[in-house]
Parts: sequence; C-alpha cells; structure tokens
Amino acid sequence: METKVIQTDRQQSRILLGEKISNLKNYLPTDKKVVVITDDNLYRHYHAAFDQFPIIRIGQGETNKNMDTMAFIMSQLIEMGVDRSCFVLGIGGGIVTDVAGFAASIFMRGVKFGFVSTSLLSMVDASVGGKNGVNSGGFKNMIGVFNQPEFVVCDYEMLHTLERDEFISGFAEIIKHGAIKDKDYFEYIEKNADKAIAIDPEVIHELVKKSVYIKASVVEADEKEKGERKKLNFGHTFGHAIEKLTGIHHGEAVAIGMMMAVKASQKFNFISHDEAEKIKKVIELYHLPIGIDIKANDLFSAMTKDKKRDGDSISLILLKGIGSAVIHKMSYKELETLTYDLC
Repeated sequence: METKVIQTDRQQSRILLGEKISNLKNYLPTDKKVVVITDDNLYRHYHAAFDQFPIIRIGQGETNKNMDTMAFIMSQLIEMGVDRSCFVLGIGGGIVTDVAGFAASIFMRGVKFGFVSTSLLSMVDASVGGKNGVNSGGFKNMIGVFNQPEFVVCDYEMLHTLERDEFISGFAEIIKHGAIKDKDYFEYIEKNADKAIAIDPEVIHELVKKSVYIKASVVEADEKEKGERKKLNFGHTFGHAIEKLTGIHHGEAVAIGMMMAVKASQKFNFISHDEAEKIKKVIELYHLPIGIDIKANDLFSAMTKDKKRDGDSISLILLKGIGSAVIHKMSYKELETLTYDLC
C-alpha cells in the first residue's frame, strides 16, 4: 500500500493506493456517525464490509446522477437524523463518488467525506481531485462543487467484479494522462497493454499510481480549473457531447474524443502523423473505439452547451506532441467548422 497526499490551499486529501476495503475502519472517524452511499451493484458484492453503518443505496448508471437522486439522498439523511457532525462514505465508481461528494458538500452546508473507489476510471480520475456534482438536462456535471475527500481507498481487488466494458473504459483516462503530461509514461502504457487488461497487480498499481501523481500535481497547481487543470479535459469536450448523444461509456466517448482532438492537433500542425498514429494504436490496444458515426450539427450543438464554454468561445485541449498539451481557445464559428471537418 502506498499513500499519495494531495495538498491544496484549502484542504488535504490522502489517496491510498492498493489499500483494502477490509482496512476501512483505520480511516474512518470514531467519534462521528458514518453514513454510506453506494449503488445496488456494489451493495450486492460488498455489503458485508460496511453493513455496520446506515446505508443509502442509489440506482446504477449515468441516468441516476441527477438532482432527483440528490433530493432522495437529502431526504434519507434527514430521516436518519444525522447532523452536521456526520461523515459520508461513498463506495462505488465515478457516479457514486461524484454524487456522494456533492451530497456531503451541501448537506447542512457541508460535512466531511471519503471514498472507496471501486472502478478503474474512478481510481485514476473521478474520485481524485475534488470535483463533485451531478448532471442536468442530459449535460455532464453542470451542477457541482470543488471539495476534497478526506481519503480515497483504491482497492485493486475490487476491479475483478467490474463488467469488462466498464473496466476497459477506465483506460481512456490513463491514456489521457500519458498523452498530455508524460511521454515515458505513455510508452509504459503502450508496452503493458496486455498485462493491464489482465489486471496484473504490479502493472495496475503502476498505472493507477502514475495517473494519480499526474493528476495530483495538476490539482495542487490549479484546484479550481483556472488554467493548467483545463488540460485534463483532453478528449472531453468532444467526449462529453458524444456521451450525451449516444449513451456509450464515458471512457469510450473520451477515447473517441481524444482521437478527434488528435486529428484537430494535426490540422493545426501541432503533432506529427507518426505521433497521431501512435496514439491511435494505443487506444486500439486497450480495446477502446477510435471513431463513431455521428452528425456534425448534433455534436457541435451539444458542445456549445459544455460547461467549459466561455461566452462565445471554448477552450479545446490539443497536443503539441505526446506528453505536451496546449489550451487552444476557439470561437464557436471556428469550432463549428472544425467539427464538420472532423466528422
């Protein structure tokens, strides 16, 4: 087990890499009432590890990440009679941790919380960095806060109970981290694809560790996404729109979004053909999609409602070579032309 501490101006968060859910009691407060938020699937597999606590169960899937679910959680917390001294523990993948973190941040103006991260995507991205929130109107994470968990337990053994598509989806965020920040890490990702997909413990630990360290360095420098943290959105401007329009897994949509961003990088002569092909190859090695049949006008319309927009422009994250990202601000007119070219 290895610990990475994320230290921002306001808070400290501990990421417990390779810790076991069976050791959860070592991190929970002993003087506060602990309430667990999880989903039906996680409860079915792991309830014996947290049955001693009051449990709020939510449905599975992105359609449950909304204000109706938040209202349900609030009503359950009130019915349980908990007060502002309680501790909220989210146990699940990215949807559960996003929802649980947001619920904890707004209940009685905020209570402390922690996570047991159970999916690969959550371990390397969703539960790390302090973004908590829900969707609205079908658009991703439109309502939320920045607030760091006290801790995040990453138990790699829990990856074995994930459905294959959901597990594979998490590699998109790992590939993203290498593409935007570390060429050597990208090479490691490429060379260890087979072992990673087979959930080799050493390789999974290295991938989660390196991705967490990359994200931690970015979050510590720019917690509230004023500049550098925007680079973590590589593939996401296109990806979130694709996810909304098609309903495919987040990681699958991000993989396609990364390829679109790579093609855009080529159009601006930021990245070579060989490097673009290398990224495509790595995405395919991890059994992730590189394209989808989608109408340009639908994609552009969805992107204009992205939360990353700024007036009549949007920041698109492009690559100036593997391991180096750039924030490229575009007008909507330029983005529309680019989208039609890419589609």
